[in-house]
Amino acid sequence: MSDSAAKSKPQARLNLLLSLTLLGLLLLMWAALSVSTDTFMTENNLTNLMRQASIWAVIAIGQTFVIITAGIDLSVGTVLGFAGVIISLLLQAHVPVSVAIVLTLLVGVAIGMFHAFGVIRLGLPPFIMTLATLTALRGIGLLMTNGSSISIDNDSFTGFSRGALIGIPNLFWMVIVVAVPSFVFLHLSRWGRYLFAIGSNREAARLSGVSVNAMLYVAYTLSSTFAAFAGILTTSRIGIGNATTGQGWELQSIASSVIGGTSLFGAVGSIHGPLLGSILLTTINNGANLLNVNPFWQLIITGGLIIVIVYFDQLRRRGR
Repeated sequence: MSDSAAKSKPQARLNLLLSLTLLGLLLLMWAALSVSTDTFMTENNLTNLMRQASIWAVIAIGQTFVIITAGIDLSVGTVLGFAGVIISLLLQAHVPVSVAIVLTLLVGVAIGMFHAFGVIRLGLPPFIMTLATLTALRGIGLLMTNGSSISIDNDSFTGFSRGALIGIPNLFWMVIVVAVPSFVFLHLSRWGRYLFAIGSNREAARLSGVSVNAMLYVAYTLSSTFAAFAGILTTSRIGIGNATTGQGWELQSIASSVIGGTSLFGAVGSIHGPLLGSILLTTINNGANLLNVNPFWQLIITGGLIIVIVYFDQLRRRGR
């Protein structure tokens, strides 16, 4: 634990440097797109960009808690789609919106606890446990809907995603609602320090008095709950529940977190990093669409960014 404390200041400087670099790159991209296109800086485009980035940011923040413990959650995209199915069915049954939201979030809590149970009690690798859930939940969602979409006719629910407060979309305000307590939990509480300690050395953390199992339950539960919350927001935005919604978004959440400075080896991460990472990836996608660039290039660029950042993370670890 003392070693972790000694390394915290250099690590904080590295995180700050990476965040400033990402922010500079983001501003540079915005400037370039403003010059090369006539529509990037329009109110409609920026609003759509913020709404899409909001969804990815929420699941990326949840993913970050797990990655910091040296784990991974491959199910977040499927949980997002499954949550959309659950809340759509509840609203179709005329359950009040507030009750439907709470019940859907509780489903996310149950999924996260199931993941932690598999990792801790059954001894399954996080990759395998969450990959199995990715497959199973997708199938369950398709069975529940018979492979069809569920239309939502609740105007108060669907209207929320189209609304704005002081010019900022409601969906982006939801990111702030998630990010602020997440920042306090991860960076200003002892529980956050426990997560970093587990990612650094699980056995050393246990010997230091950290309840490793309890904290892993917390990490996986937060990840799935945030994914379920993102599913609620996405369903509000598109107005339908579909089990295939969010397919592949688990990769976007991992990419946003890693590009934002979270180490896949554990013990390194932040809350603002995934926010910047998700906005950066959304800007790449948005700019490519505006410039009529082949969408396959977006995948290549994202993959390249991950390779570069993980490579430099390895260099940093070797230099310790």
